[in-house]
Amino acid sequence: MTDAAPQAAARQATTTAPVTYDLTGARVFVAGHRGMVGSALCRRLAREPVTVLTAPRDAVDLRDQAAVAAWFAEARPDAVFLAAAKVGGILANDHSPADFLYDNLMIEANLIHAAHQTGVAKLLFLGSSCIYPKHATQPMDEAQLLTGPLEPTNEWYAIAKIAGIKLCQAYARQHGRRFISAMPTNLYGPGDTYDLETSHVIPALIRKMHEARVTGAPAVTLWGSGRPRREFLYVDDLADALVFLMRHYEAPEHVNVGWGEDVTIAEVAERIAAAVGFAGRFDYDTSKPDGTPRKLLDTSRLNALGWRPGVTLDDGLARTYRAFLADHG
Repeated sequence: MTDAAPQAAARQATTTAPVTYDLTGARVFVAGHRGMVGSALCRRLAREPVTVLTAPRDAVDLRDQAAVAAWFAEARPDAVFLAAAKVGGILANDHSPADFLYDNLMIEANLIHAAHQTGVAKLLFLGSSCIYPKHATQPMDEAQLLTGPLEPTNEWYAIAKIAGIKLCQAYARQHGRRFISAMPTNLYGPGDTYDLETSHVIPALIRKMHEARVTGAPAVTLWGSGRPRREFLYVDDLADALVFLMRHYEAPEHVNVGWGEDVTIAEVAERIAAAVGFAGRFDYDTSKPDGTPRKLLDTSRLNALGWRPGVTLDDGLARTYRAFLADHG
């Protein structure tokens, strides 16, 4: 259990939204349980009266339709959190567009269809804020989906996630399935990937600054100009929001999940330096892409249901660095 758990429980207890799906006694499949989001969901569900089901990658290839169908037919989950995905940062998306598009399309299509075929009572598909246009009006509300061109450096991943949203809506419309979608902002926390070639900004900078502090290096290089603005959400807050939505949300429209405030990359670098204890300077490699200028979600739909996050950025970064040291120290 994470130390965010008491805050999460208190938030959920004060909501006035009606319970539309009772998890009590449910067999709950967490697809992608070894990933950062999936492992956070498993931690959160450990506090619920449910049986958590998982499908290890070496046992079931989620890109294989026949394997997924066979697993669903045998396991018979009641509810599904679809957190499995091929993920990575700007460089990984830019270098492997076919992998990001194909793998994610196959995973989501196979699981959503198998959930329909086996009568799963409720499914929650996890998307990404990169589904919105590159120059979307800020903050980005759910209605801005498909209103403009995507950011080129991650459009392949974004297109796959948009397809997942639409697939859930299609099964809801054609078959009456209770398949819903949530779109989180940029995530960080325990279980993240710290590979400098494929990771996102926070884990990459944590590793860079940790190694610089240990070796006494005077500077750390940041990709881009440092000016783009990003919103960050601690992953255990996201897990709590997803359980909340599984209980309380039914509409086919996707729901944004975020903190509601953003910072520049330069500002988050300063906060990471404080958490890690790095006292050197930052050098900016402007030959690397900045990506989308700003990505701030409008979370008023979720807030109106009665859920808000509880882990501040500084607190979350401190917790994340402690988890990094436990795994890589």
